[in-house]
Amino acid sequence: MLESEKEKILKMADRLRQRVVGQDEAIEAVSFAVRRSRAGLSEETRPIGSFIFLGPTGVGKTELARALAEFMFDDENAVVRIDMSEYMEQFNVSRLIGAPPGYVGYEEGGQLTEAIRRRPYAVILLDEIEKAHQDVFNILLQVLDDGRLTDSKGHIVNFKNTIIIMTSNIGADVIMQRFEHATDENRERIYKYTKDDVLEIVRRKLRPEFLNRVDEIIMFHPLSKAHIRDIVDIQFKRLVETVLQRQGIEASLTEAAKILLAEQGYDPVFGARPLKRLMQRQIINELATRILGGELAQGDKLRIDSSNGVLVYEKLK
Repeated sequence: MLESEKEKILKMADRLRQRVVGQDEAIEAVSFAVRRSRAGLSEETRPIGSFIFLGPTGVGKTELARALAEFMFDDENAVVRIDMSEYMEQFNVSRLIGAPPGYVGYEEGGQLTEAIRRRPYAVILLDEIEKAHQDVFNILLQVLDDGRLTDSKGHIVNFKNTIIIMTSNIGADVIMQRFEHATDENRERIYKYTKDDVLEIVRRKLRPEFLNRVDEIIMFHPLSKAHIRDIVDIQFKRLVETVLQRQGIEASLTEAAKILLAEQGYDPVFGARPLKRLMQRQIINELATRILGGELAQGDKLRIDSSNGVLVYEKLK
């Protein structure tokens, strides 16, 4: 391994924190799994790492998967995402590795095996794993054990360069209930005893031989309003870097504007999910209108502030 690659891996957790807020335990777990793999201290044939991410909606489970893909494979779209609710019935299970010869879909290959055959370096994101049929778990056991699968055409597909992330809503209702009135002072204490209870529910719902083959089971923290303010910073920075810099426009967000967006974008049930839609509606749409109307052009500087509960835009000289 090159020195630059070693240095990058050692700084992995810091890089992931630039995109994922409030989930240090999850970030440390995936970072150490990658370090073990790159240092040659894990089984070579198995995937780089395998994880179950627990927690309510909108707390960063999918965002961490994308951040991992960007860090490991230089492309946040190097994520093979499969909705396990589509594999609740036994007759659908074969779609993962491909339909048998003579059946509809045989030529297309398996949804999982074909994706990894074409893109062997990827993050595999299996959403709502608890909904999958038991035969799906048999397939996953082989991947987690041997790091390979044989598809319906007889191709051996190697998974040793993948990271497998399985999300689950098991215990999400317990987490939300416990954190409903949490404060900054008691959040960590609530997290510790809630995690024990949620892991016990997981052990009752999922097979022990499956859980024993997963590297880490991680319960994500529900987000606080302070976390949402940090996410406002991250999303605005990404907007500036990916959109406004291309237009040659500089923009800044005042502290008052950040607080307003955090308050309006926070939802106890959906976490940070509403924030992205809010910023698109209140910032991106407004900027698009001003650019097309000729009010904003290359070289302009813009400050976005808050007044009386709404965002206000001020073009700086």
